[in-house]
Amino acid sequence: MNTGLPMMGQSASRVDLDTVRDESAAVSKGPARAYAAVALLAIGFGCEGNGATSDPILPGLASSGAPAVLSRTRPLMSTVFQIQVDAPPPNAENVIRQAFEEIERLESVLSEWRDDSDVSKVNRLAGKKSVKVGPDTLRVVDAGMDVSSWSRGAFDLSWAALWGLYDFRPDSIKIPTSEEIRTRTALIDYKNIRVSKKYQTVFLKKRGMAIGTGGIAKGYALDHAGAILRDAGIDNYMIFGGGQVQVHGKRDGRPWRVGIQHPRDTGSYFAALESTGASFSTSGDYENAVFDGAGKRWHHIIDTKTGLPGDKSLSVTVMTSEGIYADALSTAAFVLGPEKALKMLRRIAYPAEAVIVGADCKVYMSPKAKKRIRMNVDLVDGRLPNCKP
Repeated sequence: MNTGLPMMGQSASRVDLDTVRDESAAVSKGPARAYAAVALLAIGFGCEGNGATSDPILPGLASSGAPAVLSRTRPLMSTVFQIQVDAPPPNAENVIRQAFEEIERLESVLSEWRDDSDVSKVNRLAGKKSVKVGPDTLRVVDAGMDVSSWSRGAFDLSWAALWGLYDFRPDSIKIPTSEEIRTRTALIDYKNIRVSKKYQTVFLKKRGMAIGTGGIAKGYALDHAGAILRDAGIDNYMIFGGGQVQVHGKRDGRPWRVGIQHPRDTGSYFAALESTGASFSTSGDYENAVFDGAGKRWHHIIDTKTGLPGDKSLSVTVMTSEGIYADALSTAAFVLGPEKALKMLRRIAYPAEAVIVGADCKVYMSPKAKKRIRMNVDLVDGRLPNCKP
């Protein structure tokens, strides 16, 4: 769906949903084919990372004799979800289908584009009355409030007041005026969102406010799909959805390797993180980006305090234990910039690691990320080669 809206922190791939067939891929050797322009790529082979530069990690290659991977795709939540299972057991087809059905169920509850969804009801009644919501909506909104508080508004769940303000389509670029921005940002303040766990209600205090849960909802969907796989005895899998990746177990007996895209060379991956159980999200200024007549880059990750695209980072990759927090944290870290983002991650109780490319092309990493990363390139004075802000 081409909305022309500022999709906060979503590094979703640019996929034509009409070209994707339900459960289109078959059992194959090695990782399934990748989608174009994704910021993260799960690569089904690897060895223990030590932070040193290694041989280049090339998407789409696997060790010879690798066991079969069952891969299925389905268009959901206005993007494409893909599930890969390593050495699939006999029940894998049915279990993957159940996982997709759960994502479809969550879409009907959490979608911002369905008039009958909980989120749409909350937005429609902003400034009027509280709305009783289901447990899934309550969990997603509560997670969004967590990150809003942790980041002190760098990610703000009420960012959706900016809907329609920008249009990032190359053939119809729309950049708002300063007055239009001021009018909308006045409606953004997560402190004006009231959540009652006791009564299971959400209330927006001002008319015109709106919450946006898109990226958080996709991560939550990954969590639920992963739980279905594990409960059925499937321990080695990768799930991709809307630019987020969740991995569990191993591929070909080794940790999954998740590639991090070069922010100024979108056909290459400058590094990879290895894990046997984590969720990843990347926020980058190269997705949903356009240039105006003066050559200035305008992108979809908006600093809600200014109403303008964030300018302190080029890309941020966050690794967490749960998908529900990954997207919002990568957005918050992008807006904050490297130093403040790493300080935030040290401060909060929730464990999260990050690889950040600053506005100066310098690469910053949290301590555990340094231990897990596999570099594909040699940094020059700590900066990415072939990188211009």
